[in-house]
Amino acid sequence: MTLNGWIQIALFCAVVLALVKPLGGYMTRVFSGDRTILSPVLGPVERGLYRAAGIDARHEQSWLGYGLAMLGFHALGFLILYAILRLQDWLPLNPAGQAAVAPDLAFNTAASFVTNTNWQNYGGESTLSYLAQMLGLTHQNFLSAATGIALALALIRGFSRASARTVGSFWVDLTRCTLYVLLPLCIVYTLFLVAQGVPQTLGPYVDATTLEGARQTIAVGPVASQVAIKMLGTNGGGFFNANAAHPFENPTALSNFVQIVSIFALGAALTNVFGRMVGDERQGWAILAAMGILFLAGVAVTYGSEAAGSPVLNGFGLAGGNLEGKEVRFGIVASALFAVVTTAASCGAVNAMHDSFTALGGLIPMINMQLGEIIVGGVGAGLYGMLVFVIVAIFVAGLMVGRTPEYLGKKIEAREVKMAMLAILCLPLMMLGFTALATILAAGLAGPANAGPHGFSEILYAFTSAAANNGSAFGGLSGNTLFYNTTLAFGMLVGRFFVIIPALAIAGSLAAKRTVPASAGTLPTHGGLFVGMLVGVILIVGGLTFFPALALGPVVEHLAGAAGQTFATGG
Repeated sequence: MTLNGWIQIALFCAVVLALVKPLGGYMTRVFSGDRTILSPVLGPVERGLYRAAGIDARHEQSWLGYGLAMLGFHALGFLILYAILRLQDWLPLNPAGQAAVAPDLAFNTAASFVTNTNWQNYGGESTLSYLAQMLGLTHQNFLSAATGIALALALIRGFSRASARTVGSFWVDLTRCTLYVLLPLCIVYTLFLVAQGVPQTLGPYVDATTLEGARQTIAVGPVASQVAIKMLGTNGGGFFNANAAHPFENPTALSNFVQIVSIFALGAALTNVFGRMVGDERQGWAILAAMGILFLAGVAVTYGSEAAGSPVLNGFGLAGGNLEGKEVRFGIVASALFAVVTTAASCGAVNAMHDSFTALGGLIPMINMQLGEIIVGGVGAGLYGMLVFVIVAIFVAGLMVGRTPEYLGKKIEAREVKMAMLAILCLPLMMLGFTALATILAAGLAGPANAGPHGFSEILYAFTSAAANNGSAFGGLSGNTLFYNTTLAFGMLVGRFFVIIPALAIAGSLAAKRTVPASAGTLPTHGGLFVGMLVGVILIVGGLTFFPALALGPVVEHLAGAAGQTFATGG
């Protein structure tokens, strides 16, 4: 590790923190229906969309109505995307003549992008047409990100309202998020990326002749617009197979830094939105502090492990850091930081091969996802995921002092705790259940490229990434098979919607409750004691749930490497 590396990490943290209040203030005004700087231009467009869709912006929905609207909207989006992928050879904007996507891969990809996972069992430049990339994937990148933010807002309203039957309107929240937040930021972001050298064209692939006289086809396309929303919306799905390691997606050190910042920007700012809407910004800062502690711990371990290098090579006197699978133009620190950010934020974009990280360097991205998409998390999903853990932490605190737990003046009772546990437990069920299945079936064991604990880690990482709606991978796993396409798709769907529904039920239950004035026995939830307790509960739940599986993979791999033991390649 070097001073220069820590300066880069500190600069990243400083920029993200500087964006929290201005972005949080702007989004609060947008979702409260207040006038913003863009209202004169976008206000008529918003009202026109409501009229065209027959939506009354003043009509709000109960948590059940909100949830049904969301589920119906995404079911239709899934069918449209699946049809685009299956019929792309008949559709326009296909200059490379890409064939129709196979049924199981189309099912996996549709589930992936509808759930904001963007797991990719395909190479974008060799599989998808421009129309599929734009109308199918980029379109869903906007809508799935906007849905996550909308659902976070519904839960925030549950805490901020008293004796209310509604939690907002899904259609209004979705429209405002897309129109006022995501679209304007992505337009500016796309122009920046184009200036950095990212292609944005509908022209055909470019043929070039190499110095040896060979013919090479260089894939291009509408790249910049997809990169902008994949990062800002924490989608992560790359236009190219190499994702943000590809020079056409991430050409410069500046573009790399801006992309890392943009992954965290909206998720971090939503904690400020939470604080503003509940009437106490300190509450938002407390949640962000808990996220920050977990994030910085992960960065320290990953950066330290990658800078130290492989213990096996170190034993032969070949220390110098682990550069395998990394872009030399980014180096160890930018690669390690990107890996922790993208898995903490449930983005899934990568600028290095996570499969080539050291055992402990790859351990942290797995833990980030296994904790439940809460360390900033996917836009919106990180906040409502963290608030679910807040409810558990408050419940534990109530048990300690023998009184009914409260949070922001709302009594946390059996219904909220049951829904919170349902949301938390569905993730390990998918992650560990499917991993166990894959390790005993021939179809599952055919996937990993490595033997021993690293092969197990490749399987565990895949199902962890799917259920956590992340989308990154240990690339040694061959996932484009009927078994993995199907099981990963189910993991994504359960990991998204089986968390959302309990979170909405919590929102509806809390919104209907009266606000209770704070008393001498009320636990302050904006100070260091609460932040420490929240972090402790998260680590205890995560440790009890996942440590046995992690011990079989990255932990034993590290210990074996330190002892000089390696494992032969092979499934």
